[in-house]
Amino acid sequence: MPEGPELHLASCFLNQACRGLVFCGAVEKSPVSRNPEVPFESSAYCISATARGKELRLTLSPLPGAQPTREPLALVFRFGMTGSFQLAPAEALPPHAHLRFYTASPAPRLALCFVDIRRFGRWDLGGEWHPDRGPCVLLEYEQFRENVLRNLADKAFNRPICEALLDQRFFNGIGNYLRAEILFRLRIPPFEKARTVLEALQRHRLSPELTLSQKIRAKLQNPDLLELCHSVPKEVVQLGGKGYGSEQGEEDFAAFRAWLQCYSVPGMSSLRDRNGRTIWFQGDPGPLAPKGGKSRKKKSQETHPGPLDGMEGPSKTPEAQRDLPEVTVAQQPEEPGLQHDPGAPTVLEKGRRRRRRRQATTGRRRPQKRKADTPSEESGSTAAS
Repeated sequence: MPEGPELHLASCFLNQACRGLVFCGAVEKSPVSRNPEVPFESSAYCISATARGKELRLTLSPLPGAQPTREPLALVFRFGMTGSFQLAPAEALPPHAHLRFYTASPAPRLALCFVDIRRFGRWDLGGEWHPDRGPCVLLEYEQFRENVLRNLADKAFNRPICEALLDQRFFNGIGNYLRAEILFRLRIPPFEKARTVLEALQRHRLSPELTLSQKIRAKLQNPDLLELCHSVPKEVVQLGGKGYGSEQGEEDFAAFRAWLQCYSVPGMSSLRDRNGRTIWFQGDPGPLAPKGGKSRKKKSQETHPGPLDGMEGPSKTPEAQRDLPEVTVAQQPEEPGLQHDPGAPTVLEKGRRRRRRRQATTGRRRPQKRKADTPSEESGSTAAS
């Protein structure tokens, strides 16, 4: 699902694709979208974009002399699981194009479309960043670092570090794959207490006798967790592309797959955190690991690998509330960043395994009730599946 780097790449794509284009008319919204109508119409306007963490602001600015006379309008987007922007011919709109901005004549007319297959993406009018999201890890590093270290007394840091990293009040832009890669590089157990990890950064100070170049070299050679929250997303941006989209090429996605060192990589272990989201890691999970949680190792795939456990890969290579957890099939996620882990066994699968083990031990089958006698169980099985 799109994280900070993907939103940044999407803003770069928009600014490049819309440079020199003149848009006109009303903004169209698909009838199936639950997002608000966009009350904007102009005879000539331009479009620009900027990103901050997991949000993207799109600004519609009327050109001089455009009618009717009006002020610019800004929209803030959260991409959800499958949101992306595409520029397509107006006569051949892509499927699931839920918001459309049309260029002026002459032909061929184009349409800038917000495409969202799963429809978990959101847009809000007004252009204000959500107040519960902290500074961007990618573009506001110094403010981001200060915000984390100044608020270590917050109860969010009583939780495991892998869960705290998804709290967008402090780590705006970090998501599931980034947290795995950052913790893996530092060999930090994902279920170590967050405050224990971060308080150590307050105590660590470089010697004042070091020159500026020596301090820079020391940070590059031994970056801490907050520094990696900035530099690792930058690596993804440097892979290039335009963020998430449905037209990704396998060759480009292979570059992002090759960059991954931990997330959904064969040989790595995984556990579900308290919110039900899967964290990938290597070694000891840490003291706050969920009780009874069984670590599952990613097996090597002999056949051609598919998408990474439900993660849609970045196109061309390479979440108003804070990010919400992954959910089960029975729930209906409406906020961005919600993703079910298809690798998790269902209730039915667990039950079948227990019955097989019992039969192997006792040598006999347990009598089963007839469906006609147990309608509730039958319906429950259907829901579980």
